[in-house]
Amino acid sequence: MSEATLERGINALKEQIDAPVAAFFSSCVSCGMCAEACLFYTETGDPKYTPIYKLEPLRRVWESEYTLVGKIKKVLGLNKPVTDELLQEWQELLYDSCTLCARCSMICPVGNDIVYMVRKAREGMVASGNSPEGVQGAATRAVTIGSPMGVKLSALEAQIRHIEADSGLKIPMDVEGADYLALLSSMEIMNFPEYLEGLAKIFKQAGVSWTLCSTAFEATNSGIQIGSSDIARTLVQRIVDGAERLKVKNVISPECGHAYTAIRWEGPNLIGRRLPFRVIHILELLDELRAAGRIKTKDLETDCYTFHDPCSIARKGGIIEEPRRLMNMVTTNFVDMKEHGKMAWCCGGGGGVSSNEDADSLRIKAFKRKRDQIAETGADVLVTACANCRLVIEEGLEEYRIELPVVGLSELIADHLVVDEEPPETPE
Repeated sequence: MSEATLERGINALKEQIDAPVAAFFSSCVSCGMCAEACLFYTETGDPKYTPIYKLEPLRRVWESEYTLVGKIKKVLGLNKPVTDELLQEWQELLYDSCTLCARCSMICPVGNDIVYMVRKAREGMVASGNSPEGVQGAATRAVTIGSPMGVKLSALEAQIRHIEADSGLKIPMDVEGADYLALLSSMEIMNFPEYLEGLAKIFKQAGVSWTLCSTAFEATNSGIQIGSSDIARTLVQRIVDGAERLKVKNVISPECGHAYTAIRWEGPNLIGRRLPFRVIHILELLDELRAAGRIKTKDLETDCYTFHDPCSIARKGGIIEEPRRLMNMVTTNFVDMKEHGKMAWCCGGGGGVSSNEDADSLRIKAFKRKRDQIAETGADVLVTACANCRLVIEEGLEEYRIELPVVGLSELIADHLVVDEEPPETPE
């Protein structure tokens, strides 16, 4: 790394130190409780995976630039500077071993938002060229192609033709004035097309006015994962432009955790204005349709089903009771994991970890926590509401030679619908 690149990284770290970051570092009591909240620590026992320790580069910049003691140390040459070697070493800690799940933030006894600081630290890593190649590639494809997996509109259109031919359903595209704009993740398009078919089936039954957008169908925000606000802003703006062009009233975040965080919670701050539409997660919408009596189910399962809470949807988004009400629409034998909802354990692949090949072996070790959680329930089927979680869990179960079906909640609802000949009238 050149000195100029290192300086850009350090300057980026300086810029990220706002009042919350300064307050968090000042109030940290070094209790270590955040370690027990992190599956990378609990499953390896290595103290370097303690969440607050992952922030050492950012802490050093804060201390030397913004504290009296740090400034004195700097003058006397007693400070520990941020170097190229330090940033290279910390790439593993900030990217390979952090899914941005925020469980550590929930545990902190003084209320420090550690994940907020990890996001800030990643900004400096991106600026200094120390983000993982896999995550860099995903972010580049998201900006230039429109999808982190390189999925183009033609691929989506091919899936739509296939679904329409097989099911007889109509999947609308670029319908101006629709009530809902549905977003998709690349994984749903390529790995789980049954999600889109499920939406079409449910929305037809419920009489929902909806559409896809040819210029803004991708919900995945690689800018959030890599830690670049500039990239995140570009991807959010693309969705906002598409929604405004079609004059929709609502934007549906799909079964994807961080996509929901990106557009609903961070979107307005990224683009600097309020969103001109309501953002709703698909589980929230399905629960609203359930409560209104617009979808009903039949032939409930009797096998034991359990549910994995995606971190960004449950812990960070507050969508906890909705999926459980929906689960009771499809099974008479639902069992929760011991630690679920806001304290659920991560699958180990969020925050860009699953797209980072460097993290593969560590991710598999960390998956032991979720493996054991699932086994404790005795479930016959695992249900979740995030395509990334679903893929990561499937890979983890395969690695540990466990045969267990993993399904998405939306398509499960679609499979159990009571189908009327005529859909209910859409309320005014």
